[in-house]
Amino acid sequence: MAKIKSGLAMAGAVTLTLTLAGTPSTATTHDKVKTPTLTAFASLPAATFVLGSEPSGAKATGNTNGHAVPFADQPIQGFSGILDNGDGSYDVLSDNGYGNQANSGDFLLRIQRLAPAFATGTVDVVGGITLSDPDSKVSWPLTRADRVLTGSDFDVESITRGWDGTYWIGDEFGPYLLHFDRGGRLLDAPIPLDGVIAPESAARLGVPATTNSSKGFEGLAATPDGRYLYGLLEGTVNGDIPGQLRFNEFDKRKKAYTGKRYVYQLGDPSLAIGDAIAVDENRFLVIERDGGQGSTAVIKRIYLADKRDRNRDGLLDKTLVVDLMNIANPRRLGGFGTTFTFPFPTIEDVVILDENTIAVLNDNNFPFSSGRTAGVADNNEWITIDLPNSLHPDKRILK
Repeated sequence: MAKIKSGLAMAGAVTLTLTLAGTPSTATTHDKVKTPTLTAFASLPAATFVLGSEPSGAKATGNTNGHAVPFADQPIQGFSGILDNGDGSYDVLSDNGYGNQANSGDFLLRIQRLAPAFATGTVDVVGGITLSDPDSKVSWPLTRADRVLTGSDFDVESITRGWDGTYWIGDEFGPYLLHFDRGGRLLDAPIPLDGVIAPESAARLGVPATTNSSKGFEGLAATPDGRYLYGLLEGTVNGDIPGQLRFNEFDKRKKAYTGKRYVYQLGDPSLAIGDAIAVDENRFLVIERDGGQGSTAVIKRIYLADKRDRNRDGLLDKTLVVDLMNIANPRRLGGFGTTFTFPFPTIEDVVILDENTIAVLNDNNFPFSSGRTAGVADNNEWITIDLPNSLHPDKRILK
């Protein structure tokens, strides 16, 4: 069991147990809603740390919203991918740390194990694993001699889990695909994507970058049969049409890209994606967002994207599923009004709970984002949304 401390309870170690009470039912019978509706809300305090881990944030600069750096321990923050464990707990990927390669060398890359307790509006931290490379699969020098991976080594932003329990994680510094065992140990050398080179790897390789920083694998979806991965880039590759994102197919069995590539069209080139997960072998949920927060947040949406391209325009077909800035909240959950908004700069986690229900989490960029209240570091918020129409997901992706 992981020990945590938070801004609400800073003294002493607290051992938390898995709390299933209040977890939304995953049954497929729903009261019919006419518009996407908030059905549960929980929040993990921004200043939540793994006790006794290691100091972190020594090179973090800028407006830290009142949180002094460095921190005594590792923050549990920056959620950029989520997996349902089927027992009320979820594996949630923390990203690279403090926003860039230069300032994140003391942030340990980690998969957190969390359990929302919606009855009390809280989130329990029940464990987690730290990512490492003990067998020297990475051929270039790492930040740490013990080969524990940090936010200066990789920027991990998306995650899937195979039937064998191993994790596939999408990185933005390569961009690379990273394959880890159940204990977080790297199993294979990082797998690059031909023709796409981020500035962080370009500097090391001595070649020109073909995309901007932080525009690698923001979304990673696994087909229901577990064989194929689809990696969605966050940004446009140099020379491509602005606002068009490459969506590449990868064969896990062969550990190689198949050469099949699809195109996701952003609503505007200034937007970015936050996550991409599979609904079935052809359809995906994709978070699309602007960079605004609070009063400047406008575009925070989830689309259903279909690679069958029925209109033959060369792009994934897109259908709006939910506008995260306009969610019905008739029960005023979380203490909010009857219209709930999710006004965060980065929203990077979506998971399907059943045919009509999804959960969505923000990446709070601790301590920097303040989308909920100006000048206050954002909590990690966890919401569930009931949809008016079934997603008809492949049963194999439901726990």
